[in-house]
Amino acid sequence: MVAAGMLLSRIAGLIRERAFAHYLGTSDAADAFRAAFRIPNFLQNLFGEGVLSASFIPVYARLDAEGRHEEASELAEAIFSLLFVTTTAIVALGIFFTPWLIDAVAPGFGGEKRLLTINLVQILFPGAGLLVFSAWCLGILNSHRKFFLSYAAPVAWNAILVAVFIWKGAHLPDGTLVVWVAWASVAGSGLQFLVQLPVVLRFLWPLRAHMRLGSENVRTVVRNFFPVFTSRGVVQISAYVDQLLASYLPIGAVAVLGYAQTLSTLPVSLFGMAVSAAELPAMSSALGTADEIAATLRRRVSQGLEQISYFVVPSAVAFLLLGDVVAATIYRSGQFGATDVNWAWGVLAGSGVGLLASTSGRLYSSAFYALRDTRTPLNFAIIRIALTISLGYLFALPLPPTLGIDRRWGVAGLTLSAGIAGWVEFVLLRRSLHKRVGVVPYSVMRIFKLWAAAVVAAAAGYAIKVIIPSEHPVVVGACVLVPYGMAYLLLTSLMGISTIGGALRALRRR
Repeated sequence: MVAAGMLLSRIAGLIRERAFAHYLGTSDAADAFRAAFRIPNFLQNLFGEGVLSASFIPVYARLDAEGRHEEASELAEAIFSLLFVTTTAIVALGIFFTPWLIDAVAPGFGGEKRLLTINLVQILFPGAGLLVFSAWCLGILNSHRKFFLSYAAPVAWNAILVAVFIWKGAHLPDGTLVVWVAWASVAGSGLQFLVQLPVVLRFLWPLRAHMRLGSENVRTVVRNFFPVFTSRGVVQISAYVDQLLASYLPIGAVAVLGYAQTLSTLPVSLFGMAVSAAELPAMSSALGTADEIAATLRRRVSQGLEQISYFVVPSAVAFLLLGDVVAATIYRSGQFGATDVNWAWGVLAGSGVGLLASTSGRLYSSAFYALRDTRTPLNFAIIRIALTISLGYLFALPLPPTLGIDRRWGVAGLTLSAGIAGWVEFVLLRRSLHKRVGVVPYSVMRIFKLWAAAVVAAAAGYAIKVIIPSEHPVVVGACVLVPYGMAYLLLTSLMGISTIGGALRALRRR
């Protein structure tokens, strides 16, 4: 159900991105909006879904599993009050300090481009605050095993942005259009929160906002919050460093990085985050002795890794070998041409290197969060970010001139460095969890078969791309990517490692 909700929101997101690429391409206005969106998005990511899931859900879900419903409701109400006060203050400060924030995260911008970015950030900040409250709703709903609505809610946000592009895209200059899109983002954020609120109130009615910070449960959430907050913070620092470095690359680098990241985060969300989000409340609700809880975690992590790898491996191979087809299918339209497609393919290929590690690492982090251990993932996140920043600088700026290639390919080095660092973090998380709960089964032969099946299927897709007579990107995408996926499903089924049948049976039972 998590994956189904995410799939709908991601499809809506891809439609939004196609509209963005069609009307704005890799223009200065596109760079400005991408850079501007990251700054208030920092607030959403720090206080939003990931942090609340890791700090709030384990405590709330355990109280609910033990039948302490009144205490669970009081905890949810107190956390809402804390978020309201903190978020309101940060939004106000963020709007005031925007000019200095721009200098810190996009120093390569100047003139009208810098002024436009400042204006966009100040518009977008309140919307990010509303998305924090949407993440609070997600925490409540997930704890009660209501997964679909919270992950499908972003469809409302995307729908409003797409409507503005269709309404105003052909009639406004780029700079004015992105301002309209920013205001639409704020309206969409409010709608995303409101569509979840009625269902949340069914669990918490009457909702009483209070600041009872003396509760042990509230103190536990706050104690868990800061290590996760810091962990998310260092991850966000990595994203900002990527953007900072990209701002020194040729025009369009920031925009194409955003386009590629939208595609690369699709499998991360659908498979890595979906499995991790579904498993976190289940692992947090595990009761019994320490050995029984450890056995439950080993079983759930092992099953989750199998689900993740089955879908993420072909995604990574598609980015590496068929990335031009993927990018053209979604983006090639209007101002986004063939050169931009190849540029995006290079960035996607870099993302594909660490895709399996990033998605699997999320599940290991969720297992630590279920054990109320937020510091171990933090320590390894810091190591990963240090590697990402150092390698990212090397691969993005000095390396392309040294190799005699165009400087714009430095943006592909940013995603490649993140992939290498992701594998380091994955190995550290896996080793540490094994010491904590015992060895989690992980079949190397199964992974090898998945990669082999994906590569063979990609070779078939590439052959179709070469011989197909049409050049229309959507037609080519359908003729290449659909057979690629079908071939992968067939090959894995013949190998006896398909998980599709079990998923379909679960959906039928649902």
